[in-house]
Formats: sequence, structure tokens, C-alpha cells
Amino acid sequence: MREGSVQCLGPHGLHRMVYSEWGDPANPRVLLCVHGLTRNGRDFDVLANALAEDYRVVCPDVVGRGRSDRLPFSDDYALPVYANDIMTLIARLGVDAVHWVGTSMGGLIGMFLCSLPGSPIRRLVLNDVGPVIALEALQRIGEYLGKAPDFPDLAQAEAYVRLVCAPFGNLSDAQWRYMTVVGMRPKPGGGFEVNYDPAIAQPYQKAFLEAKEISLWPMYDAIRCPTLVVRGVQSDILLHDTAAEMSTRGPGAKLVEVAGVGHAPMFLDESQVRIVQDFLLADQG
Repeated sequence: MREGSVQCLGPHGLHRMVYSEWGDPANPRVLLCVHGLTRNGRDFDVLANALAEDYRVVCPDVVGRGRSDRLPFSDDYALPVYANDIMTLIARLGVDAVHWVGTSMGGLIGMFLCSLPGSPIRRLVLNDVGPVIALEALQRIGEYLGKAPDFPDLAQAEAYVRLVCAPFGNLSDAQWRYMTVVGMRPKPGGGFEVNYDPAIAQPYQKAFLEAKEISLWPMYDAIRCPTLVVRGVQSDILLHDTAAEMSTRGPGAKLVEVAGVGHAPMFLDESQVRIVQDFLLADQG
């Protein structure tokens, strides 16, 4: 794994976005893996390592998360800023086309870019997200978003991660510790804190919790590239009826549902990794 960064222009100045990179840097086949709302690019270490023989795999920390800068104005934590940053990253990578794996928020960014004329995304994986978002689930996330306490040690941090991330499924002890280590960061005075800017909660409240309905079907219907939808069977974000409709509308996505998981499958075990591999590598063109 290598680490890089790219300078991006936002509404109120410049900020730096950090990314992890796997595979041959000269490989023209690039896969972007973009994480969920409170997570970061290190979530994809297992998937990236598995695909590094076939792709140059790039996993950014969306601004405000992980190793990337935090923004001085919370309202700038928004989809247009994220999409602009990703396009800056693609320009840095020097390629005209990419494949995309997006979990939750990362899938929304991918949907947005895919819906635009001339999109660079040629193959799209939407991980437990779609054009209709269940408001009850958004309210569940809003209950903990930006409210995490500090933790004196990793054990207490892990207990918190196991609680709020329980929908990830029945992970092993090693996998829970991994999700904790990459999802936390050390505090200067000791202990740990969540590895994202709590200020992301403010625009989240405005965009989602105050809305009466979230429907992005026009965006989804504009997608033309081959698309895979991965859904946790117990997901409260992407309901089964929505996922089924995604297989008949827009790009006519292939749907794979993962048993024993809610929001969202994390691609930490071979069976989940294989779902993505089989789809992405089905067409080598």
C-alpha cells in the first residue's frame, strides 16, 4: 500500500485529500473505492489487496474523514464538493476512465458522477445504497453522528464501534479490531477519537433529517454503465423493493443480496470480495 494526496479547490479555499493506493501505478485500469459517511478509505484494504493484481486501486479519504483535511465551513461537506474532489483525483491519476465501488455515501457520489454526460465511470458497484433512502435509517444514523465521546483506550473504542456498526454483520474479533483501528485516530493527549470531523453532522441534518422524502430516481435512471447493486439482506437504508426496482430501471443493475448483514457489507471476507471481483472482471474491456 502506498499513500498519496491531491490538493483540491472547494467553495472556501484549498484542502488536501489523502488516498491509499494499491497495485501497479502504471496500470491504466483504475478502480476507485469510495467509503461511507463516517468511514475512510482504509475500509477497503482487504478488497484493494485482492484486486491489486488486476487494477491500480485508489481509496480516497473523502474530505473531513481519515487523513484528509477538515473543512472550516461545515456546509461545504456536500455532494458537489466530494464529486469535484474525486474528479481532481482522477485528473491526478492521468486516466480517462475508472471503475467504481461506492459504499453508502460513496455510492451516492458514484451515482451522481455516473448520471452526468461524459462520465469517466465505466463500471459501477453500489454497495447498499440506491435512489430511495429510508428515512428511518437516516434518523438512526443521526442519533450517533457527530456525538461520539473520546475513548481512553482501543478496547472501549472497539465496544463503541461494535455497537454503532452492528449492521456490518457477524465480524470476527480481528475484523472488529481492524474496523476500530482504521475508524479511530489517536488524540494528542492520549486516548482515541472517531476518525472524522463531527461537523459533518450539521449538513447531514439539513440534507436528510429535515427532508420528507429522499428520491433520486432521475439521477439513477440517467446511468448507462454496467451496474451492480450489493445489498445487505437486513439493510434499513436500501430496502429490498427499491433494490429490485433498480434491476429493472436505469442501467438495469445486477442485484446480489448478502445474508446476515445490514448496512453495509464491508468486503472483509472472501465471499463478499468475490461478488465484486466477478462483476468487475467479467468484462476486461
